[in-house]
This record gives sequence, structure tokens and C-alpha cells, in this order.
Amino acid sequence: MIDEKLLEILACPACKGAIELQDDRIVCQQCGRRYPIRNGIPIMLVDEAEEPEAEGGEADSSD
Repeated sequence: MIDEKLLEILACPACKGAIELQDDRIVCQQCGRRYPIRNGIPIMLVDEAEEPEAEGGEADSSD
């Protein structure tokens, strides 16, 4: 779907980290932001990115 040469030169606009293609998103390996791909075009805008999910995903239960 996305040209491999294009993926090699793209970087996360937020942190300048390396990116990788995961399913229908481009994901930053450093900060975890996920950028959508629409009609085969990566939308590399910070405002369009999905924020990374919290690590662990469980509530803190320090009773």
C-alpha cells in the first residue's frame, strides 16, 4: 500500500523518531503516535495522530 522507499525517509513529525507500518496506520517507534493512511496517502500531521495508549492498561490498585 505504501512504497517502502517512502517509509524509509518518513519520520514522526512530533519527535522525529523512526516509523513503521502497522496495519492501516503508520506508528512511531519512539513516541507511539499513530498516523492514519487515507486513500494510500500517509497523513503525517500531529493533529491527526492518535495518542499512544497508556502502558500496561490497568488501573493502579495500591491498596
